Amino acid sequence: MGRILCVVNQKGGVGKTTTAVNLSAALALAGQRTLLVDMDPQCNATTSLGISPTDGHALVSEDDLVGHIVDSRQDNLSVVPGSRTFHDVDKLAHSDSAHTRLVRRHFDAVIEDYDFVLIDCPPSVGALTQTALTASTEVLMPIQCEYFAMEGLTQLIQTIKKVIVATDGRLTFGGILLTMYDPHLELTHEVDEEVRDFFGDIVFDNVVPRDVSLCEAPSHGKTVFQYAPRSRGAFAYTQLCMEVLQRD
Repeated sequence: MGRILCVVNQKGGVGKTTTAVNLSAALALAGQRTLLVDMDPQCNATTSLGISPTDGHALVSEDDLVGHIVDSRQDNLSVVPGSRTFHDVDKLAHSDSAHTRLVRRHFDAVIEDYDFVLIDCPPSVGALTQTALTASTEVLMPIQCEYFAMEGLTQLIQTIKKVIVATDGRLTFGGILLTMYDPHLELTHEVDEEVRDFFGDIVFDNVVPRDVSLCEAPSHGKTVFQYAPRSRGAFAYTQLCMEVLQRD
């Protein structure tokens, strides 16, 4: 059975969508059949791959998810596009238990066709994120190397623990990723040490550096591997991909 990774953080601007998109691309390049699901109403994961948001989100439909999956411009990488339609956003964000079961059923129906499913969530711990967590098998948390890195994580972790209990252990902690890493800053090393001391082995060994290529690639509708394959960002997500595969 494939692995369903929910990429989540209640803070915006921490590299969540960047990680969802480029880790998906790295896994696809490694020969893994990968599906990227955009559950963020901003639809940044969708547009960063040069795909247009859909008029109706697949996860609120009773139709089979397969009919809503589109191919990206990279082999082994498919996408369930996001939607900015108010009705769909509202339904996803205020889902009841019946809809939560529908979303989980959608994922379970296609997981045999993929080695990895990555879900890009909105920057919140609201109902939409909780629905995504319920459908996932692992949670991946990007954390920016800044002063407020640990702020708000307690609430997020409590939410994750509740989902773990509610799903009888289906969901596990997949890992914490340090992003926007600048080795020249003392603060970066302080945050690195604090996060690793608190969370231990759950923190990925590899980090994602500050790299302008990671910022520029989405404006061209490309992953960092398509835009700047020799960049530090591309190397970092290649290394992260290898670590994710080793944690299976």
